[in-house]
Amino acid sequence: MTPAALIILDGFGIGKPNLGNAIYRARTPTFDYLNKSAFVAALQASGTAVGLPWGEAGNSEVGHLTIGAGQIIYQYLPRISMAIRDGSFFNNWALEGAAKYVRAQNTTLHLMGLVSSGSVHAYIDHLYGLLELAKKEGIGKVAVHVFTDGKDALPNEAIKFLPAVEERMRRIGVGRIASIIGRHWSMDRDQNWDRIEKAYRLLTAGEGIAIEDIASYIDKAYKQGLTDDRLEPALVLTADGHADIIRDKDAVIFFNFREDSARQLTRAFVDEKFEYFSRERLEHLRFVTMTEYEKDLRARAAFLPPLVSSTLGKVIADRDLSQLRVAETEKYAHITYFFDGAKEEVYPKEERVLIPSQSVAHTDDHPEMRAPEITTAIVNALEKGNFSFIAANFANADMVGHTGNIEAAIRAVEFLDSAMNRILRAITKHNYALIITADHGNAEQKLDPMTGQRLSEHTTNPVPFYAIGANVRGQGINGPLYNLDASGYLADVAPTILTLMGIDAPAEMTGRNLLE
Repeated sequence: MTPAALIILDGFGIGKPNLGNAIYRARTPTFDYLNKSAFVAALQASGTAVGLPWGEAGNSEVGHLTIGAGQIIYQYLPRISMAIRDGSFFNNWALEGAAKYVRAQNTTLHLMGLVSSGSVHAYIDHLYGLLELAKKEGIGKVAVHVFTDGKDALPNEAIKFLPAVEERMRRIGVGRIASIIGRHWSMDRDQNWDRIEKAYRLLTAGEGIAIEDIASYIDKAYKQGLTDDRLEPALVLTADGHADIIRDKDAVIFFNFREDSARQLTRAFVDEKFEYFSRERLEHLRFVTMTEYEKDLRARAAFLPPLVSSTLGKVIADRDLSQLRVAETEKYAHITYFFDGAKEEVYPKEERVLIPSQSVAHTDDHPEMRAPEITTAIVNALEKGNFSFIAANFANADMVGHTGNIEAAIRAVEFLDSAMNRILRAITKHNYALIITADHGNAEQKLDPMTGQRLSEHTTNPVPFYAIGANVRGQGINGPLYNLDASGYLADVAPTILTLMGIDAPAEMTGRNLLE
């Protein structure tokens, strides 16, 4: 049995050489060496290759799920969209139940979630579907609580996007924007409970800037240097000064479909023994989540996760082999929960190293993030030789890429190159097979080629796959990486690793061995 280490570089795609490509512009002697010496391939990591709609950019959730499962899993976004198209959405027991609840109570239906052109955490058509459901059910009072994006969409999109949303609500005949807050506050996933408290108090107590004109408020915020993700809480008053906050006996539908960044705010609403900040619990609030954010939450989930029976981690555990997972907080759920088929389960002989992410206002001020500490944890594990399989995530290219700061993204890539050098040396010394890949693109495209405007979102570009070390016959490539045909898929990673380790891939893994 050959031990193996898998390194997932979050947001590290393959792009053409230009001024907006932070990976191309960075000094990367280690990646240059891998291009010449390793087995190299390009993998599709977006759209139908990861179970998303055609042309949809990949993301960390679906990327890790696909890598770990060794097969293409149909994702929430197309599942929910198809349910809207075939009509089953409007008969969904959880969604329809929320509408019937407020109709019986003569109270308000609250729809809250990320509202933008992006589709990583939520999708605008799903909000429109909920508004259509409310109209169909005869719900008169519908409040929409907008979490502005700025990461998976352009940094200053909201000022133009929200008027279109309001126009759609007018056409449907129901709903009004009741509050606005940046996702930095409402969608924290890094245990920054002060941010969640800020969002919770806006939604339930109306603690925020009282406004009447949304465009004026956002324009003022932009002039102060804020982007959509950092918009301060604002309560949108009606013409008569009324505020639609969440009250007892109301119903809430949290329409984000991605789980990790919706958990903390959901806990604030539904956990009976919530301890992170003081709050008055709404005892008779009906709370519905679009998907199952977490097991045992006291909330109704409209769509349950797909059943993934065999994952890379499970196959290794079933062989009674040891494994290690390493990540910083920002991506910890991805290298564990999503990588394991959307299951929160620690296998026998599995250990985890969670390194707290830096609590900083701007990630681009610290592009190294926790790469040095993650690298040290991996190298220490390699030197001890206690693990048959190591899986680790480096968040730098993605998290710094989301800021749109290309100079910081370049430095982030250079930190990654240095980290890969340390790991490669340890791999060679201790006779492991090393696999380096990514879950989706980001850092390779930070400027719009048409306008020159900075970009902060994911890309549809392919991602690299490197294999080197024990049992690998690497030949390198001639020419630049972007000239490679993207003939592989993220689903091919797990079967390739198992083959390198001398383990048969289960029939459920429909990916192929890239080395054949």
